[in-house]
Amino acid sequence: MRALALPRGDRWLIVAGAGLTILAYPPFHLLFPSFTCLVPAVLLIVRGGEDPLPLRRQLVQGWWFGLASHGLVLYWIIVALWHFTPLSAAGYAATILILALWTALLFAATGWVGRRLGVGPLIAFPVMWTAVEWAIGHQGDIRFPWLGIGSSLTGFPVLVQIAEVIGARGVTLALAVANAALALAWLQRRDRRRAAALAGGVAAGIALAACYGLVRMRIIETRSLGTVAAIQPAVGFQEKWDARLRDSIVNGLFDLSEQTLRESDPDLVLWPEAALPHALDYFPAWGKRLAEHARGGRVPLVVGGVDVRTHPDGSPEFFNAAFVFDSAGQRNAVPYHKRYLVPIVERVPFVNPRWFSALRWFGAFGVGPVGTVYQVPMGRFGILICYESAFEDLSRRYRREGADFVVNITNDAWFGNTAAPYQHAAHLVMRAIENRVGIARAANTGISEFVDPFGREHDRTRLGDRTLVVGQVRTSDVRTFYTRVGDWVGTLTVATALLLLGAAWWRRPRP
Repeated sequence: MRALALPRGDRWLIVAGAGLTILAYPPFHLLFPSFTCLVPAVLLIVRGGEDPLPLRRQLVQGWWFGLASHGLVLYWIIVALWHFTPLSAAGYAATILILALWTALLFAATGWVGRRLGVGPLIAFPVMWTAVEWAIGHQGDIRFPWLGIGSSLTGFPVLVQIAEVIGARGVTLALAVANAALALAWLQRRDRRRAAALAGGVAAGIALAACYGLVRMRIIETRSLGTVAAIQPAVGFQEKWDARLRDSIVNGLFDLSEQTLRESDPDLVLWPEAALPHALDYFPAWGKRLAEHARGGRVPLVVGGVDVRTHPDGSPEFFNAAFVFDSAGQRNAVPYHKRYLVPIVERVPFVNPRWFSALRWFGAFGVGPVGTVYQVPMGRFGILICYESAFEDLSRRYRREGADFVVNITNDAWFGNTAAPYQHAAHLVMRAIENRVGIARAANTGISEFVDPFGREHDRTRLGDRTLVVGQVRTSDVRTFYTRVGDWVGTLTVATALLLLGAAWWRRPRP
């Protein structure tokens, strides 16, 4: 363990960084920590560079910084996985260890590039941090793009309107630059002119971002597409899959849905992810009742459930799905099958579930194809299920294919009363701004809400309430630079990081 030991000063910086990171994210969502939570990381890297064995120390610093910050922000994984396996602590530990390894590598890479090339942390740290964030979201079956640092600003939409150009990854890069600049200002505080220039640059950047946001929010025109009703049945996780409660669960869903038709005149009704407690094809009476409900209310429905496909050898494959019924009660022949599955919970990484029959009801969902854009009278829309809202490419693809708005259905019951539901909902703010599109969200236990093209949340429900919410969905006719080009900042930072590492590899160490 002595190899993993750090001086007291390093330990205090790690504690400070982890604490500030928690405060930057929901449910706290404070502004100041977004611009300071990475300052301790930069200070650690600089301190590590003064060690006789800088590479080892920076690896250890990054390891502990990652364990502390990710471990505290993602504490809810233990609660969530407990519903699926008694090994929830092991699943949590594996997740945090992988993320901590990435943090250790970025600390070491930042310091190594600095020693070899003389590239300071004001450049090297933001590039490496953003590149690692991109990598975490693209690591195959274990990709986990949950809460990039740029998402910490979603509580202040006016500051992230620039995401229509640079995306969430660009906001991450900007925040990393700001944090690095403030860290250097502290280190050079005796040189008042230099320190003031660095801190003033951060203040100017914040002011420019706010001005850009205010102007864009003033000049972009939005229009109402219609009203959407989101059903929030608040069915507990254990109740959801209890066969004895199936009828009462389904009846409760219809009661809420019929209530909203009596009290309002929505243009679309959303039921949350996995609203139906079993495969729809196994219970044809449910499908018939849904068709009658849509036809009787003359309203389209989006219903979360499980779809099943039978392979030629007779084996079934299950999909986390959304079914779309039109106002005439016709069920769309192409349900949406969730494409990005939660590791372990919905799909065991790197394992074909058909190899093991024991996986049929755990970690064995099939991967869906690229989603389609559906048409209803109020407009065209794409569907995101659960944490697909964290993936920027799906919403962008829908927008490019002509979607007027996006629907997100989710079942956050397994998160319990933790920070996770608040963190989960925050991703939609970025998706709305990136594509200037409206979003409607139906969550089983909350938070159900609506997000306008400026990332402003409204008609937001409380966590745990059994309720329904009806809200206006607005959109714009803007096709943003981000929609057209995609995550160019992420690609650029990865390329830059590789170039820096390659150059450092070939160049002799600086004296």
